[in-house]
Amino acid sequence: MKRYQLLILSIAICFSAICAKAQQPHALKQLIASKEMRYASIGCMVKEIGSSQKATVNYQTNMRLTPASVLKTVTTATALELLGEDYRYPTEIQYDGVIQNGTLNGNLYIKGHGDPTLGSSHFEPESKEFIQEWTNAIRNAGIKKINGRVVADESIFDTEGISLKWVYEDLGSYYGTGSYGTNVFDNMYALFISTGNSGTLPRILRSEPNVDIVFHNYLHAKSIAKDSSYIVGMPFVPERYLYGDVPANHNNYKLKGDIPEPALFLAQYLEKELNKEGITVKEKASCFRIMQKERLWQLKERKTLTTTYSLTLAKIVEKTNHVSHNLYADALLKTIGLRYKAEKWESVSSFERGIRVMKSYWEKKGVDLSPFVIYDGSGLALANKVTANTLCSILGYMMTQSKHKEAYLQSFPQAGIEGSVRNFLKGTSLAGQARLKSGSMSGVRCYAGYIQHEGKQYSVVLLINDYEGKSTNINRCITRFLLGLFGQ
Repeated sequence: MKRYQLLILSIAICFSAICAKAQQPHALKQLIASKEMRYASIGCMVKEIGSSQKATVNYQTNMRLTPASVLKTVTTATALELLGEDYRYPTEIQYDGVIQNGTLNGNLYIKGHGDPTLGSSHFEPESKEFIQEWTNAIRNAGIKKINGRVVADESIFDTEGISLKWVYEDLGSYYGTGSYGTNVFDNMYALFISTGNSGTLPRILRSEPNVDIVFHNYLHAKSIAKDSSYIVGMPFVPERYLYGDVPANHNNYKLKGDIPEPALFLAQYLEKELNKEGITVKEKASCFRIMQKERLWQLKERKTLTTTYSLTLAKIVEKTNHVSHNLYADALLKTIGLRYKAEKWESVSSFERGIRVMKSYWEKKGVDLSPFVIYDGSGLALANKVTANTLCSILGYMMTQSKHKEAYLQSFPQAGIEGSVRNFLKGTSLAGQARLKSGSMSGVRCYAGYIQHEGKQYSVVLLINDYEGKSTNINRCITRFLLGLFGQ
């Protein structure tokens, strides 16, 4: 009897599984059956916005998967909700002591509030005007000499600029820049090198802006079209290691890396600009981290000479998702984290504060973020885990209940036209109809966003981990899936 019951139960389970599989669209079955997905884990959900009906695609939606940069869709949504699209980051020029006969007997401070866009190449020319604004304010205050030093005060966030979950090969790269209380020039420099014949050692020419870094050069010139190189190094350490291959026979080939300590760099940069203006500084530039470590940090009354404001959060969010800017996203997470009030006994990092605020906010809105495992705002940590179901819920909420609906929607680049998805779906019927944020790293390819089809709007989440083959083949599979799903 028991054997009979077990047999019936087994048949029922199998039948249910077959039915569930059969209910999935052909396009999804085709995607799953492709050779590139042989060992892959896939989570997918497609649902009409505002519809209470069953999702069009509902496949392993509660499976925890690495989202890569798709995590930025959650970070930017939370920032818009909590800060508002008109929020602007301030950066203040302050001084302590007194000004007498053209001499400041005290220190000059750059008080940072986490602005990731100061001097950013993505907002030129506005972003490049800050130095002239600052030097003008200092001169107008009658300061011709500073008997103290220029100090960058980055203390609004902790010194954990990078997530401890990031992998080593990302540290030192232009996309693995840390986010700090004071940031400048995307926390990035360009390194120009001269490459000779294949097999020779490239020669380092210069950096822009000029950075005080010791470069250990292990590059090789090869007969290749694109470089496969790494700039590797730790925060606060002015040394970088150059590995890999670069194209041969180039006179001015450009690589990009991170500024090891943006706060100190900015203080030194301002000091140099003041010297050019004939304003002398007695002591060498420094920053909060160093002065605190050397027990030189003192909280004194300050006066503000001028305040520089960023562009609006709506513009920052748009750029964050369009170009997938890791620094911007991590800065946004830390900024919302300022709302977290730690207990006296707690030691909570700036990253963790932001994560706690993010989870608390969405839980109050009825979106369960308990399946999420988050270590940053950018998605650079491989250990980040999300589910398609929760992502889809947030996407739906932002289109149906958020007053920042339009700003959020515009932050997703149009597939086939612009941003990081300008080549995805290009030349297809979905080009311009799909607004998608992409996310990719080794073995990870994800998309999340919105698709307009036959007068309806759909939220779309596709998370793929551990695929095989080239990224071009994966994108071809995903393109076929989306076109098939929307009847093209």
